[in-house]
Amino acid sequence: MNASGLERSTAWPSPIRAWFAVGVFAIAAVLSYTDRQILSLLVDPIRTTLSITDTQVSLLQGLAFALIYSFAGLPLGRVADIWPRRRIILIGVSLWTVATLACGLAQSFGALFAARVFVGVGEAALAPAVVSMLADYFPPQRRGTAIGLFLMGMVIGGGAAIGIGGGLLQAADNGVFAHVPLLGHLLPWRTTLVVLGLSGFVMAALILGVREPRRRSDASDGTQHRWPLSQVIAGFVERRGVLLPLYVAMALMSIGDFGLLSWTPALLSRRFGMDPGHIGALIGATSIVAAILGVLGGGALADRATARNGMRGRLVIAAGAATLALTGVVIGFAGSPNVTMLCFGAWTLLSTAAGVAGIVAVQDIVTTEMRGLSVGLVSFGNILLGLGGGATLPAILTDHVFHDPKSVGLSLTAVIAPAWIIAVVLFWQAARAARVLRSPNLAATP
Repeated sequence: MNASGLERSTAWPSPIRAWFAVGVFAIAAVLSYTDRQILSLLVDPIRTTLSITDTQVSLLQGLAFALIYSFAGLPLGRVADIWPRRRIILIGVSLWTVATLACGLAQSFGALFAARVFVGVGEAALAPAVVSMLADYFPPQRRGTAIGLFLMGMVIGGGAAIGIGGGLLQAADNGVFAHVPLLGHLLPWRTTLVVLGLSGFVMAALILGVREPRRRSDASDGTQHRWPLSQVIAGFVERRGVLLPLYVAMALMSIGDFGLLSWTPALLSRRFGMDPGHIGALIGATSIVAAILGVLGGGALADRATARNGMRGRLVIAAGAATLALTGVVIGFAGSPNVTMLCFGAWTLLSTAAGVAGIVAVQDIVTTEMRGLSVGLVSFGNILLGLGGGATLPAILTDHVFHDPKSVGLSLTAVIAPAWIIAVVLFWQAARAARVLRSPNLAATP
């Protein structure tokens, strides 16, 4: 390839096109998280209509989604490294859209469970393909902000599920859809899911306006290669000194994420007698604001550190943010609702910042042929370890060790503290190990 051809091949896409893609993907993230979390708002009407138990509802919210999402993310991450990524995103959006419609029309627990499984599969395709595309849209020194804005869509989506879902449910209750064909005869909870599902087709149309960026090769001549899976695995093994502690550290921090989100409401209710409405508003607002600040702040600081110190600077930001998250670990000793929320907000902000910096660092460490699978591995560890440990272990300690429902705060601290200590050590270990990588931004091709 001559010099002018190589220059054209290595030029980054136009900023307008790149930031348009970020905006579209952020909206997709909001929609995916809304579809994911919406069942929490519809528990009672679904139980009544389908005559199912709380245990079955928990399977719909947890097992049917989380396990499938975790395991599907690995092969879908690999597919994102081989197939056109926009096509994968379109297929994923279409699948979870149809599956959400099926949830609204399900006539039995089995049908609803199956539909939720396909929601999980469809949504598992989004993050690996999007993060891989954004890494080819933006140079390393801007990647943190771009990927952070995409992740912010997921943060907003968690809160938006309650706001959007509540608005749709109220509108259905008030008869707004009574004369709309195909919707007028549905129960309000079914109408909510169907309308939410239909919005996915609008999302698919927006994604058609995003161009697939050229995959950026690490080869000196700009030539693109499709690695066999064995070579991809060899690439991860070669970089294990940095990637292994980084993956485990992010998964351990997610124990605190899931634990605090699952059990802080119970802590405020049991210890301080707060009512559910007040708790919901307080937790929702705090989590959204703190997470947005963590995403934007973590991404921007990581980009600035990368410009000065290369890829290791991003890992130092992740390690520093994780270290400061000690403020949230002590939530079990909080003596008032305000201090409890301070602990909750501080952990959310700092853990989010560490996670954003860590995910973008992974994109700096791996080659373009490994990026989709690298994000699938992040999701796999975070969901399995975080959801399993963070949501379940505090309950076990409260029931079988402390034998007091009001001790849920101590249970949280007892679970989060050791996970946090190990995570901090591993983040700093990854930062130290990064010194041996040949490139400050992209590791060499094996």
